[in-house]
Amino acid sequence: MSQPITDEQWCDAETIWDYHQMGHERRPVDVAIGLGSHDLGVAAFAAELYHRGLFPLLVFSGGNSPTTAARFPRGEAVHFREHALSLGVPDSAILVEPNAGNTGQNVTLSRALLAQNGHAPRSVLLISKPYMERRSYATCRKAWPEVEAVCASEPLKFGDYVRSIGDERLVIDMLVGDLQRVVVYPKLGFAVEQNVPAGVLAAYERLVAAGFDSRMLRP
Repeated sequence: MSQPITDEQWCDAETIWDYHQMGHERRPVDVAIGLGSHDLGVAAFAAELYHRGLFPLLVFSGGNSPTTAARFPRGEAVHFREHALSLGVPDSAILVEPNAGNTGQNVTLSRALLAQNGHAPRSVLLISKPYMERRSYATCRKAWPEVEAVCASEPLKFGDYVRSIGDERLVIDMLVGDLQRVVVYPKLGFAVEQNVPAGVLAAYERLVAAGFDSRMLRP
């Protein structure tokens, strides 16, 4: 049986949660890309932003992964599209990229799909899970440096997101795993470097030492 989350661990997780979010101002862009994942809230928030008039065209990108195959058997992008359609987004405003298996492929395959359909956007809104904003931004800056990238996610507080997932330890593991990727991926050529404040790194190290490591990359 896992140990209960301590107050210090909760505070450390909130520190990392806040760091992962870019705080970009939401504004009109040429196109949005909804990044596939286990979180159908991405599709719902993309639909909300479409109805606000922030973009005329929306790409949903994502195939399947071990963590989403059971929930989205036809692929993340396909299920995201269906959810957006149910929320009133017209089919003509959606493109589906059904093959991406990671964030880099979300960007490069969406870019290729847009080009195939005659679109050369100068600005793109990356819509992701809240704790994936920074990694998606750093990845896009590396894989598609010519485009102006803006990030958005559901405006949820950490506690509200934990309740929506229903597993606080899993959420903290995911926060830690994403921060590791923010640090490591630039060295592998997958993303641009991001400044990580000392307090964020210290929180990360304490959580890793406490065993919140199930979503970390292994050597």
